[in-house]
Order: sequence, then structure tokens, then C-alpha cells
Amino acid sequence: MNGYELAEFVARGEPQPAESLRSFIAKVGAGDVDRDEATSWLKAVHEYGCPTQDTVVLTQAMINSGAQLEWGDGPPVVDKHSTGGVGDKMSLMLAPALAACGCRVPMLAGRGLGHTGGTIDKLESIPGFNCSLTPEEMVKAVNQVGACIAVQNDAIAPADGVLYALRDITHTIDSVPLITASIVSKKAAEGLDALVLDVKTGKAAFMQSFEEAETLAQSMVETATGLGIQTVAQITAMTEPIGTHIGNALEVIESIEVLHGEGSQDTRDLVVLQGGALLAMTDHEMSEEEGRRQMELVLDNGQALEAFKSMCLQQGVEAETLQRLIKSPSTVLGTAPHQTTILARKSGIVQGLDATALATLAREHGAGRFELDDVLDPLVGYILHVAIGDAVDANQPLLTFYHTKTIDEEETKRLNLSVIIGSEPVERTPRLLRVVESSSTKP
Repeated sequence: MNGYELAEFVARGEPQPAESLRSFIAKVGAGDVDRDEATSWLKAVHEYGCPTQDTVVLTQAMINSGAQLEWGDGPPVVDKHSTGGVGDKMSLMLAPALAACGCRVPMLAGRGLGHTGGTIDKLESIPGFNCSLTPEEMVKAVNQVGACIAVQNDAIAPADGVLYALRDITHTIDSVPLITASIVSKKAAEGLDALVLDVKTGKAAFMQSFEEAETLAQSMVETATGLGIQTVAQITAMTEPIGTHIGNALEVIESIEVLHGEGSQDTRDLVVLQGGALLAMTDHEMSEEEGRRQMELVLDNGQALEAFKSMCLQQGVEAETLQRLIKSPSTVLGTAPHQTTILARKSGIVQGLDATALATLAREHGAGRFELDDVLDPLVGYILHVAIGDAVDANQPLLTFYHTKTIDEEETKRLNLSVIIGSEPVERTPRLLRVVESSSTKP
């Protein structure tokens, strides 16, 4: 049965024959399906959707199209995935902190997408850090130091790579079953025992409404659970940036601060939240509260920092460079030649920080891509001096924009408008809005 015939099942709202769907995806991964046939099937799924059982079969078929990481007996194998946010640097701290807690963390990550930053782009701002690991090198690294962070590659779920490229040019990106299969296939290929999904919602997220985020979270949890992975989704707010530093090199600096037991409480809280959930899922005698305490402990006692150092050395960073990075990160990463600080035009209370506006301007200055082959400027970004709800005085610094190119009057105006000051007291929205669990996840 070919893709055209499978599309007919989808259009009728009927489950696709499992063996036929598996065969179709295997042929896609092998390059044996022409573009029109694959497009017909993609458009049907995009328009009509498909049941969870089809999504599970689709995801498993994508996994089977490429390499899968295999692990012997030992500590639990865990990971997380975020749908992308402004200032989302959790992986840089989460992977080593979990390794310090005794987990194995084979983290596959991506580059920036649109206005949101990518974990790989941040790590590649560190001189010598090699993210291009083969599946075999990932297993070796994790077995030696507990964690690695590697860029997604063609060896894992190649069928997804083919379909993703087609989705981009056929306007079928925003399909919950296709998004689910794309994300979960790559994570499941890591051979995970447990997975935390950070599904962001708000004006600066891809899923802007809570309902959209909830639908995607439920789909991913059900699919990953159907593949035998304990999974929890945390729906989190993405309107204001996370933490104090935005931009590739600057986010590495903030991550190192948190690994020193210092830095942004906002950033630290999300790392602890995600890690605590994974520890509780993989140790049935541990509550989430105890899991969070364990995460707090390794961030405070230096064990997470030591795991980060081991991961950096394992992935190519020279020992002398690493020593300087840990002690004085800006001397290794560099500093943008221009800094523009925005001052409060009046006294009042910070009502909002427009994450999308800030990220968009940074992207225009080289912090993000418009084309796949764009070269990033790792030094571009922001340091925020205030948070929503803070009282400020006139002429008090609000944020500093780090940039390589000069900025014009219109861009300065955009920076000023990105921080909203009013007179009303503001209660900050909690980051965690809802947890979506599978029926097999321990309460």
C-alpha cells in the first residue's frame, strides 16, 4: 500500500493499516518514495489528523529507519525536550546535574529555530566544544562521564529528516501528529527510560494558546508512553525571557553562574523542576520533592559543575580553556564591542518584558538564523537588569543590549518599547502552568 492509499484512510478518519504505514515510512527513510506521494500523505495528516495509535506506529517506524542507542544494565537513561523559548538554556545545566545525580543523559539537541535559541548554538560558542557525535560516540561519552549533548544527525530517524524538509515547503509544519512523531522519534531513539517535555505557551512560544500547548503535550505524552517511555509534560509560560541572559555566549555565562550555585533563580527553578521530575520517575522510592532537593544539592555542592567540566573535556574543550571558562567565562567567550543600556523613562513597576521583540532584534543582529547556512554572531544578546513586578526609578538601567553592529534610532526605540512600565502592582505568572502525565507515570 502506497502513500496515496494511506492518505485515503486518513481522509476517511480510519486508522491506517499498521504494517502498510511502517513500510511506507521505511521507504521514505530509504529515499524510495517520490515527493508527490509523500506530500499527498503529509497533507492528509495535516488536514484530518490521525488517532494516537497511528502516531505511535508512525513514531516507531521513524525510529526504526535509523540508528538507536543501546545501553547495558546501569543507571536510568533520561532526557528532556523543550519546544523552544527565549533564554531557554536549561539543557546546559540539566544534563550535567542529572549526571551528578547518577543518571545517564544522552541528549540530542537542535539549533535555533525562528526567534528561539538552540542548545547547540550556545554550546558551539565554547571554543573546541564538539557537538557532532556519532551514535557510537554518544554512548561512549555517556558511559565515561554520564552525559553528552550532541546535535541531531542523519543517522537517527532519517525518515523524519526527509519528512521534515517536505513539511517545511508544503506548509504542513503545524500538525500535532507530525510534530509529535518528529520530536518523540528522536528522543525514543536515544533508548530512554524517562523523558520530560517542556511545552511552552505564550506570546513568545510556537504554541501561543494554552489549548494548543495542552493538545501537543497530551499527544507527545501518549505517544512516548505508547513506546514504553515514562513521560511527563510540563506546560510552562513563555512571555517574558527566562533568566537574566539572552544570546548564545551570554546564556553559557548564566549557565555557569547557576552551576556555581549562583545566578538567576528563574533559570535554576526550571532546571530543578525538570530534573526533579526525571529523578522521581526513575526511582519509585523518590518523590518529586525529594528529586528537586537532590537537584538543588548538586547545584550547590559543585557536583553538577564538575559533571559539566567532564562533559566539556570529553567533547573536545582543552583543559586550560575550560579552567578559564569556569573562572571567567567572558575571557573565553568574548564580549560584544557595543553595549547599549536602556534606562527607565519614568518611575514605576515593570509590567512586561517583550520576549519576542527582544529575540527578534537580536536575531536581526546575528543571534539567530534566517537561512540554514547563516553564520551566527555568538556575542549578540541581552542582560536583563529587572524582572516583571520590580519597582524601578527613572533612569534606572532596565537591560543592556550586546551587539557587534551599531544600532539605529528605530532599533533603540524598539528596545525602549520592549520594557513596559506602569503604576499598578504586578503578580508574576508562575512558569509552571500544568503537568500532563501518562497513566503509567508515578503520582
